[in-house]
Amino acid sequence: MRAMPREPRLPVVSDVPERAMVVFAHPDDAEIGSGGVIAKWIAAGCEVTYVLCTNGDAGTTERSLTPAALAARRAEEQRAAADFMRVKHVVMLGYPDGFLDDTREFLGDVVRAIRQYRPHTVFVHDPYRIRNFQHRDHRKAGLTTTDAVYPFARDHLHFPEHITQEGLAPHKVRELWYWGADEPDLIVDVTDSIDRQIAALVRHESQMPGFNVATGETIGARLKRGAAALAEGYDFQYGAVFRRLIARR
Repeated sequence: MRAMPREPRLPVVSDVPERAMVVFAHPDDAEIGSGGVIAKWIAAGCEVTYVLCTNGDAGTTERSLTPAALAARRAEEQRAAADFMRVKHVVMLGYPDGFLDDTREFLGDVVRAIRQYRPHTVFVHDPYRIRNFQHRDHRKAGLTTTDAVYPFARDHLHFPEHITQEGLAPHKVRELWYWGADEPDLIVDVTDSIDRQIAALVRHESQMPGFNVATGETIGARLKRGAAALAEGYDFQYGAVFRRLIARR
């Protein structure tokens, strides 16, 4: 007996903000976690900033690569992917891969980026996921970004040197979108943008062998398979899901 199609269960969000930011632990995480929505929003006129937290200098199985050589290669790949996506600003914080921690310095870096580029919506790893393994850097990026959004970027007495010495102003992010959530609460139609997401992701050439060998299918095929499953029961082919926090006005 053929299975019945799944009934839609999440609200479809189609609004596009004026500015958005993606904070992500490693090169390629932005394209994997939010690439379909970012491509869609940029095409609709949204100004996007990337904040890359680490240099990715440990993310390889190739024994001949030194950490410095790998970091340089992955920076080039991330710039190529961001340029292809037409991301307007790319901030590279440069922390070593595997060394993200809940420090005042890291928090201040993310707060500074938020105050400088003033996004309406911020995307980041969901640090509260418990149903699957998650890289420690992903958790730290998610937790620190959550704290940066509220209350640190908002309140002028946190990191006052940004205001008095750097000429920045406090900023209130309106929405925080987590990817990789155990229980997402919204879905976005990415049917028209998933191919651009995949084309940006394959700019990370150093990572492709691992992506493509793990399951015996290309990363593009794997992304489309997952996005199609998320869109079952909706009136579009491919979907991306997130958990959203909305700030009080």
